Amino acid sequence: VQLQASGGGLVQAGGSLRLSCAASRITFNNYAMGWFRQVPGKEREFVASISKSGSKADYADSVKGRFTISRSDAKNTVYLQMNSLKPEDSAVYYCAARFIAGGADSIFKGGYEYNYWGQGTLVTVSS
Repeated sequence: VQLQASGGGLVQAGGSLRLSCAASRITFNNYAMGWFRQVPGKEREFVASISKSGSKADYADSVKGRFTISRSDAKNTVYLQMNSLKPEDSAVYYCAARFIAGGADSIFKGGYEYNYWGQGTLVTVSS
């Protein structure tokens, strides 16, 4: 399984970025997907998650109304659209995949609940 995150970069406060995470060697529609972020010296924190069907999503309070998670099963890719970025959004962003057997369409907020992780993409928001 490979998760390749991309789309990070340097942006001014108030700007937007779209992160992508391309998955390979998995049956993508059997996986719930999530985005997490981590600042050096701090714990990794949940950002957003989406169910395997794409019908459910959840967000950290700090990003609600600004970030949108979505997925394309045709492209085996999960996205994180980030708008109205703030300096405190600066972090390395990681995507993660959680296998789900059967028909459950759950979303997951705990990092420990995910099976696979991407390598991370750096987002820097300047003030």
